[in-house]
Amino acid sequence: MKKIIIANWKCNPIKKNQAEKLFSSVKRGVTNIKKIELVICPPFVYLSEIASSSNIKLGAQDCFWKDQGAFTGEISAKMLKDLKCKYVIIGHSERRFHFKETKEMINQKIKAVLSNGMIPILCIDQINQIKENLSVINGKKMKKIIIAYEPLFAIGTGNSCSIKQAKKTNESIKGILGQDSVVLYGGSVSSKNAKDYIFKANFSGLLVGSASLNASEFVEIVKSIS
Repeated sequence: MKKIIIANWKCNPIKKNQAEKLFSSVKRGVTNIKKIELVICPPFVYLSEIASSSNIKLGAQDCFWKDQGAFTGEISAKMLKDLKCKYVIIGHSERRFHFKETKEMINQKIKAVLSNGMIPILCIDQINQIKENLSVINGKKMKKIIIAYEPLFAIGTGNSCSIKQAKKTNESIKGILGQDSVVLYGGSVSSKNAKDYIFKANFSGLLVGSASLNASEFVEIVKSIS
């Protein structure tokens, strides 16, 4: 099974030409990389500027749960599907904190992503969020959901989770969802620790934040586990 590495650019970069340059640099750096599902999740405004390719897939950082309507400022899952997105990040801790997203909102977003044939990446920092956010989703659809474990203390701080603790959490998640479930690690990932999260803590891949904005560092992360 391919390992998955997802770049979450968050609200970066500021200019379109910077986003194009970053994407081009990453694309050049991973030309010969195999056995990796590489995903770039840029801000919404750059989605149409970055085309998915055979070795780079397109993802979004969030979505709304309605297909269309009078919802000023929202972007629907159906719109993202039309832009060739394959993945959508849902429930990131920054959205839970800054935008007060509730478990009900997150649940509806996951259902919208699934109904439009895309793959939701549910971000959690606590085990109990799995059942809270995935209620009323049947077993068949559950298999399509990716879990990204991102401990709050590690996000954007440079203080990554210990391999021992990360492995323990990974095992707990799989104990709930099944051993074949896809679980990623995120939180201060770097080229120095990426390999250990995959081969020692047994994660299926990585959700990379800050480091994904540095093309050379991100490419090194990808190369370290390819």
